Amino acid sequence: GRSQTTKGIWMAKCAGIEPCTLGMDLEGTDGRERGEDDTAFEKQSALFALAVSDIVLINMWCHDIGREQAANKPLLKTVFQVMMRLFSPRKTTLLFVIRDKTRTPLENLEPVLREDIQKIWDSVPKPQAHKETPLSEFFNVEVVALSSYEEKEEQFKEQVASLRQRFYHSIAPGGLAGDRRAVVPASGFSFSGQQIWKIIKENKDLDLPAHKVMVATVRCEEIANEKFASFVANEEWCQIDEAVQSRPVPGFGKNLSLILDTCLSEYDAEATYFDEGVRSAKQKQLEEKLLQLVQPAYQSMLGHIRSETLDKFKEAFDKALNGGEGFSVATCNCTESFMTLFDKACEDFIIEQANWDSSKVRDKLQRDIDAHVAAVCAAKLSELTTMYEAKLNEALSGPVEALLDGAGDDTWPAIRKLLRRETESAVSEFSFALSGFDMDEQSKGKMLASLEDYAIGVVEAKAKEEAGRVLIRMKDRFTTLFSHDSDSMPRVWSGKEDIRAITKTARSSSLKLLSVMAAIRLDDNADNIGNTLSLALVDTKSGAVANKSTPSYDQLASSTWEEVPSSKTLITPVQCKSLWRQFKAETEYTVTQAIAAQEASQRGNNWLPPPWAIAALIVLGFNEFMTLLRNPLYLGVIFVGFLLIKALWVQLDISGEFRNASRASFLVYQAPSNCHEPSQKTSRGGPKTCN
Repeated sequence: GRSQTTKGIWMAKCAGIEPCTLGMDLEGTDGRERGEDDTAFEKQSALFALAVSDIVLINMWCHDIGREQAANKPLLKTVFQVMMRLFSPRKTTLLFVIRDKTRTPLENLEPVLREDIQKIWDSVPKPQAHKETPLSEFFNVEVVALSSYEEKEEQFKEQVASLRQRFYHSIAPGGLAGDRRAVVPASGFSFSGQQIWKIIKENKDLDLPAHKVMVATVRCEEIANEKFASFVANEEWCQIDEAVQSRPVPGFGKNLSLILDTCLSEYDAEATYFDEGVRSAKQKQLEEKLLQLVQPAYQSMLGHIRSETLDKFKEAFDKALNGGEGFSVATCNCTESFMTLFDKACEDFIIEQANWDSSKVRDKLQRDIDAHVAAVCAAKLSELTTMYEAKLNEALSGPVEALLDGAGDDTWPAIRKLLRRETESAVSEFSFALSGFDMDEQSKGKMLASLEDYAIGVVEAKAKEEAGRVLIRMKDRFTTLFSHDSDSMPRVWSGKEDIRAITKTARSSSLKLLSVMAAIRLDDNADNIGNTLSLALVDTKSGAVANKSTPSYDQLASSTWEEVPSSKTLITPVQCKSLWRQFKAETEYTVTQAIAAQEASQRGNNWLPPPWAIAALIVLGFNEFMTLLRNPLYLGVIFVGFLLIKALWVQLDISGEFRNASRASFLVYQAPSNCHEPSQKTSRGGPKTCN
């Protein structure tokens, strides 16, 4: 009998057949080695062959056709049974090869064989879903015949060559393997075969579509990992990634898009024959993984562009402001220009495969620009405010000091007029300067009001400063009025001057200065400070007469003035009283010395001796007088001597020198009250300074 020549499953590449075709040789079914009842391996190998093969060649002996006990009938039954366990949408080609063909034509043998095949198909138990399913839904049945090799060797070889020719381009439409549904690409065949055999050994149903997805998942994952690793090691990408950490990279978007596209295209080329759903899903995962890798570089690029745009904006903005362009106009123009520049720069480095939004970085740039504009605006406004405050300070300080120095009834009206004029001028100019800024009316009004308050503050500060020196001012005014006449010439106390009246006038003027400096009067409200001080300190007698019918009280025994708020009070009534007392004490000596000088002057102008001296001269000089009468020569000598002395007296103004000597002695005596020791910086032998 015949023996089993093939054991197990053997596989080899078919030489010279394109495309690449693998052939498998399975263990036969008619050998005795395994026994008739041991069909497990037979079914497993048949199932494996059907699962991985496009074409199944069934070798039949010509004499078995039509026989009920043909050797291949169990194999066909096994093939049909295991086909029920395959959930494959792809048709398998069953190619029956009839060997040792006799003289019976193939046209007669084929119908008989097909009839036997149909009977076997009908006899195989089927699931309920395939009870009425025809054989043609699962298989394409082809029949060929080969002559006997031993009897007709040449013809056998020709027929084999013809059969071999049918395997060329077998996957083309209409070929033996033309149905390409659910095929596994060659790169996944090894893994697929291992997994199929594993499932068959575990005696599980083999779902080929699911298996195809599983194989595609594993292989596409491997391909994706390979391409990702290739991208990470790409030299051009490494250079871009390193450079973008420190500076913007020209052509960033274009170059990176090209590298990504190349990587994804290579993946597509290698995974193109795998399940489309799996391939697309893995491609998407690969793309997401790649984009996740390059996103930090993209963010760095965005950061560089944002910083560069902000620096350029600052430079252009400062240049526009220095060129005289209005603040609002410069802000609008520069912001619009450089935001457009940023948008254009973002377009240049967009990665085609990514749909990333740069709006957050754009918003950050906008906030940075707004913050810089706000800072510059605050600085410019502060600069403007300082400039106009300085102008107001210069315009008000000196004139206010001069007006307060010459304090009179019109001092505060003049100060109010000056304040109003200078404030209106400064506010008008300041308002015009602020019109170049994009400010709301409320903010603008606050700044203008602040400038007005500053002007008032300058006047009040100057008034407080002058109030602190009021005693010096009062003494200076008293000295000026008391020691100088109406022509500003120094007074000579000859005896004709009314020192009492002069003193009263000088003190009244000093008191006027005190009343002017006692309070700030920047509004038009009237007050009685001047009258109160005059009645309490100067016109005490008239005040006493006026208040004779009422109980007496001290009008200055208070810390506030009537109708004057404490915030506007510079010198309180109590302080005025104290200052006046000190003022009188320090000027009393000047008045006393003036009186003494006047008395000395009066004595110097009287040249006749007293009457008693004249009587004594007459009594005691009677003898000498009689001698002169007896001797006229003596009388002539005396007369000539008198004329000579008279001429010298008139020529040398002896009487004037005597008067000046008396006045000088008065001034020297008076000096200690008005002279001060030299300062520490003055040399020890330096002169004293007198006021």
